[in-house]
Amino acid sequence: MSSVFNQKILLPNCSADVWLKREDLIDPEIPGNKFRKLKYNIDFAIANGFDTLLTFGGAFSNHIDAVAYAGKRFGLKTIGIIRGDELASKPLNPTLSRAVRNGMRLHFINREEYRKKNEESFINHLNTSFGKFYLIPEGGTNELAVRGCEEILTDADFEFDYICCAVGTGGTLAGLSRSLGERQKLLGFSSLKGDFLKSEVEQWTMRSNFDIITDFHFGGYAKVDSVLVAFIKHFEAQNKVTIDPVYTGKMLFGIDKMSESGFFKSSDRVLAIHTGGLQGIEGMKQKMSSIDIESNE
Repeated sequence: MSSVFNQKILLPNCSADVWLKREDLIDPEIPGNKFRKLKYNIDFAIANGFDTLLTFGGAFSNHIDAVAYAGKRFGLKTIGIIRGDELASKPLNPTLSRAVRNGMRLHFINREEYRKKNEESFINHLNTSFGKFYLIPEGGTNELAVRGCEEILTDADFEFDYICCAVGTGGTLAGLSRSLGERQKLLGFSSLKGDFLKSEVEQWTMRSNFDIITDFHFGGYAKVDSVLVAFIKHFEAQNKVTIDPVYTGKMLFGIDKMSESGFFKSSDRVLAIHTGGLQGIEGMKQKMSSIDIESNE
């Protein structure tokens, strides 16, 4: 396992003292919060005699990629239920191709069916189709995942005034909420449209010590535009750190813009969590390469 450390970073419009927690370095194949979320789930599956993991995700899902590799590493079969039955007749993108190379069996379903993923009758149907499996939810968030995410913050991190992370399904933010210092403030930057995430996070933590920022989702999950692409390219060139455009890129953009508008003071110490998201970055690079920065600004 590679060691995680905090790296000081520069943002173009930010006067606060900002550091990046390099969770992306925790494991070369299952980086960031995916490692944290899967750690106790894998332990539970193996201890309880499961030989198959089943989970859900979209075409660019880092979670799908991480589960596939975890299955390969620990000798477990993996099944990915993929949103979008039209994808079955198209060449696989780099994310899904890698999952298949790591042994995952992909099953494509339409979006109407996919919305039933949490319904007991649908899970029973999957059990009939695929046999016994250990179910990991979309994005990996459950009680065992949140327990793993509690371990992100260390004693050295309590010196920071703000802890920031991107939010997808809310598990990472919930884990951080549980382990947050009393004087610290926790900000979650939503990668999704809508204001529903607060209630999602509240399922997993009894503490009301967090806020969710919904101004920097760029249109929703896996949506990017020329402004975000330009910011990411500038950040990577200046800080020599690769970031993904779905989660960490949007969070850092949000921190920069909030600092520019006066939210963060120059005396504030901010720790931003790099949650990984780099396994499937090749698929997103294909998407980003089609965006003309100059003509769209």
